[in-house]
Amino acid sequence: MSLPQLTSEDVTTHESTRKARLKWVIVVDENLPAGRVTNAAACMAAAVGKALPDLLGRDGEDASGVAHPGLPWAGCTVLAADAATLRQIRTKAAAKDQLLIVDMPEQAQTSRVYDEYLGLIAEAESDTLDYLAISLVGPRNTVDRLVGRLALLR
Repeated sequence: MSLPQLTSEDVTTHESTRKARLKWVIVVDENLPAGRVTNAAACMAAAVGKALPDLLGRDGEDASGVAHPGLPWAGCTVLAADAATLRQIRTKAAAKDQLLIVDMPEQAQTSRVYDEYLGLIAEAESDTLDYLAISLVGPRNTVDRLVGRLALLR
């Protein structure tokens, strides 16, 4: 897996997110309760921001002079899928180039100690992990082929 390479031409803050070369999606297990979905999406967004800081736009200021931190200029679509589809997308995505994959295995939400979480996933084979959510950032056509016609999270 290699990270998407962003050039100054890729960062198109003046155009619709639909025209961006880069696409960012988060796919969550549709059977999770709202709190766990929110946790998964927030944690993955933090990891994406760390891996691809250029995905965040410049800070802004409102008419009152109050500052607002930059948000992702490419937007982020949150989709829903069942557990089997999440695993399938994760497996297919791992074989692609120029794609950032951030995932949240079940162990991430069942352990309250980060080092314990790392130990639990170190003991598990990749094909045995149950994913609660995955996030993909990469070329629009690649991401679109992977997520197909998944529905927006409701």
